[in-house]
Amino acid sequence: MTRHIGAVLAIALFSCLSGPAFAQDVELRSLDGSVELEGNLISYDGAFYRLDTVYGPLTVSAEGVSCAGPGCPNLATFVAEARVAGAATVAEGLLPALLEAFASSRGMSMGVEEGPAYVLRRSDGSPAARFAVTPGTTDDGFLSLLNGEADIALALREPSQAEVAASEAASPDDPPLDDRVRVLALDALVPVVSPDNPINALSLPEIARLFSGDVTNWAEVGGPDAPVALHMLAPGLGLSQAFSTRVLLPSEASMSDEVTRHVSAEALAEAVTRDAYAVGITARSAVGPARAVPLMGECGFPLSASTDAVKAEDYPLTAPIYMYLAPRRLPLLVRQFLAFTETEAAEAHVAAAGFVNQLLTRTPLALQGERLGNAIRAAGDEVDLAALQEVVGTLGTAERLSTTLRFNPGGAVLDIQSRASVGRLAAAIERGAFDGRQLIFAGFSDSDGPATVNARLSLRRAGVVRDAVRAAGVADASRVEMVAAGFGEAMPMACDDTDWGRAVNRRVEVWVD
Repeated sequence: MTRHIGAVLAIALFSCLSGPAFAQDVELRSLDGSVELEGNLISYDGAFYRLDTVYGPLTVSAEGVSCAGPGCPNLATFVAEARVAGAATVAEGLLPALLEAFASSRGMSMGVEEGPAYVLRRSDGSPAARFAVTPGTTDDGFLSLLNGEADIALALREPSQAEVAASEAASPDDPPLDDRVRVLALDALVPVVSPDNPINALSLPEIARLFSGDVTNWAEVGGPDAPVALHMLAPGLGLSQAFSTRVLLPSEASMSDEVTRHVSAEALAEAVTRDAYAVGITARSAVGPARAVPLMGECGFPLSASTDAVKAEDYPLTAPIYMYLAPRRLPLLVRQFLAFTETEAAEAHVAAAGFVNQLLTRTPLALQGERLGNAIRAAGDEVDLAALQEVVGTLGTAERLSTTLRFNPGGAVLDIQSRASVGRLAAAIERGAFDGRQLIFAGFSDSDGPATVNARLSLRRAGVVRDAVRAAGVADASRVEMVAAGFGEAMPMACDDTDWGRAVNRRVEVWVD
């Protein structure tokens, strides 16, 4: 909501702003001196003043006014402050590189102070921003955010129901957590063994049985006659919690008491490497000297955590790295840093740090032999040669983008990673990346139910995604043709005999022709 005093002073109403409580008298004047506004300065974020006035709390753009009074901040020396807490893997392994790259892009330098705090300095050496970082666990990040002690929480999992409820109770009038999140990078949960272990693949049910203690000898899962040694990250770490939620819980299993816990992914990888009969669950970005084992479905589909599979969420244990934001308005330079994390320059640093970035990549159908082979093996009475020929006829000359869209269980709401992907795809269209081309939104389903029904469902979901991309800010839809196609269960990515396999198969792919 915006009010106008005269024709010069624009005042926007917001729920709240971050920053120190100045609570000092100030007077804001329009640049031509015709309008004045008095009040107590609540905060200043580098772009807006927040005043307590006789009209109530008001927010005023700094561009159109001058400030007089003892509470006025020095605009030339204002320091943007941000408090970051959460996953140490990100806080220590990725965030500093992104902050340094952001500083360089704005002609600044970065220094480190005790705390740690990363200070971005102007060319004259004066500080422009200070990011105070508290490395810890995902639990720590959410707790700090909910307590108002952090502006940004770094998380390796989505918030629990208890955390969502606590957020709603603390700020019922503010946007929910799911509307205050960005995907910073991508990672994945992978089973790892020693290079000396002969195991070549494991299914998710086998992994659940191993880590619940139901299987104690490798011979029970096709390996040597030797006892299994289990390794897992510490309970408070987000990846450990994600494993319990996504692998053990669906199997109605609980973690074995015989698991050796590790405070870092690096320590886990080293311990597993030293023991030929050990198995661990860790981050794809921290496999180190250990060997990652592909996931194998009961029907024989192998799934590796390749870069493309993680980007497309084809790998079932993809683990996005989230930044959850406080409901208050962050300082301008902090918001500019958040915008920078979505640029191609930032994505290069994401990849250099060992994570999977979200840059769009293209793969022709001709180079997707594994998935074509899987489709042929899975073909049955309801998916005949004609159905596969339709897929090849439509997509044969096109390239698959790494963007793949999936929905939350039981509905037509895109999941968090997919919502971020919609925005990135719309931005690429606006940049002209696909001018004069055709984007095909190809919907696929699992095999649960009649094939004809699944074909209609996949087409409907493809249309939902196409419309979401258009609504995300594509100003000129004529620059690229966008069409929806539904192929039902004709091109499975995983076995349909498990919940996770069916979830992987329910998707909308994006192809460019």
